[in-house]
Amino acid sequence: MLEPCDLLIEAGWIVPVVPKGAVLTDHAVAVTNGRIVAVLPRPEARARFLPKEVVSRPEAALIPGLINIHTHNPMTLLRGVADDLPLMPWLQEHIWPIEAAVMAPDFIAEGIELAVAEMLRGGTTTCNENYFFPDVQAQTYKRLGFRATVGLPIIEFPSPWAKTTAEYFDKALEVFDAWRGDPLIRFAFAPHAPYTVSDSSFERINMLSAQLDIPVHCHVHETAQEITDSVAQYGQRPLARLERLGLVDTRLIAVHMTQLTEAEIALCAERGVHIAHCPQSNLKLASGFCPVESLRKAGANIAIGTDGCASNNDLDMFEETRHAALLAKAVAGDARALDAASALEAATLCGARALGIEDQIGSIEAGKQADLVCVDLSELELQPLYNVISHLIYVATRHQVSDVWIAGAQKLSQRRLVDMDAEAIKQKAHRWATRIAEIPRKGADA
Repeated sequence: MLEPCDLLIEAGWIVPVVPKGAVLTDHAVAVTNGRIVAVLPRPEARARFLPKEVVSRPEAALIPGLINIHTHNPMTLLRGVADDLPLMPWLQEHIWPIEAAVMAPDFIAEGIELAVAEMLRGGTTTCNENYFFPDVQAQTYKRLGFRATVGLPIIEFPSPWAKTTAEYFDKALEVFDAWRGDPLIRFAFAPHAPYTVSDSSFERINMLSAQLDIPVHCHVHETAQEITDSVAQYGQRPLARLERLGLVDTRLIAVHMTQLTEAEIALCAERGVHIAHCPQSNLKLASGFCPVESLRKAGANIAIGTDGCASNNDLDMFEETRHAALLAKAVAGDARALDAASALEAATLCGARALGIEDQIGSIEAGKQADLVCVDLSELELQPLYNVISHLIYVATRHQVSDVWIAGAQKLSQRRLVDMDAEAIKQKAHRWATRIAEIPRKGADA
């Protein structure tokens, strides 16, 4: 008797990520109740399963959903609003004044809608979010059926979300308790950066993250100026200060990390720190170069993030991962650095590991959530095809993503969003653009 299943996805190639570098030809993935129940040759799958639905993509590669380890997705509505500026003038003269004028629940929700539509069309199924109004974020991601780790923001100045440090903590704990145990929505503490968070706040974050068993997602060593200012104010480099406060451990997701000594690289590897590498944002803001290959060789976990659209200016994980691979080679002076299989792993399983959910997502294995992406490799620009993983990193773009599933629910079908109105989302973005363009800010074009 045939075994019933909800979905059978047949692909020309399956790239499971585990084992690393493996490519399974003419295989299928069987899905029931949102989970993968088997990965096996297509003829065997047809002989074993009676699926409710079959999706056949003989010219596509099936990969795990991409995991964007660092985003500010409401800021997708600020795409291109202030370009060609270094970090602090970009923040202080443009981004923060705009946010002061528009940050509210509708801005958060509609920015996330635009971001989720873009991410799905680019093969991303999970993001690690870092912004304000985490309650609205959680509600929006849940409504859209998108997997997210939502940051609980902590910063030492008032915002529309909270006015005092105590209120930031109180609200963070309220949101966490309200969503505890949700299958799609998880949380991390999101202290903005060492230069905007006090010692006492970091100490409390360290205590609470251990008690709640959630990550700490923080910008660290983003620019050389950050290092200089920290030494002047605290007598320590930022990472040393975080080490003194107890935060340098396996719960820390350190974003950017462009300014590292050999000793700091060794410390990160020894303590199990996860590196959120955002190469395009680092390049665009001229923040510096993360020594990815040195970190990787030392044993640190490297995951890939886009940063926000205000500094990238997109959420394209294919492009981001390609940049990561190419830049790693240039920085290391070694063409073998961050090879294609390792780059794909960084964009999938390593992101899941950083979020503490590698037992649930990040690879195509029986028992894991069916977060899956089909990449069409049939187009002229992808011919000839010798090595599938190489093509995924160095040739394919997000425009080859044909189908996306999250927990077995199809979110993109043959390039069409399944349950989102793309035209309505565009109209909302146009309305925000009109409003934001009228906000006065220092140095803005007339």
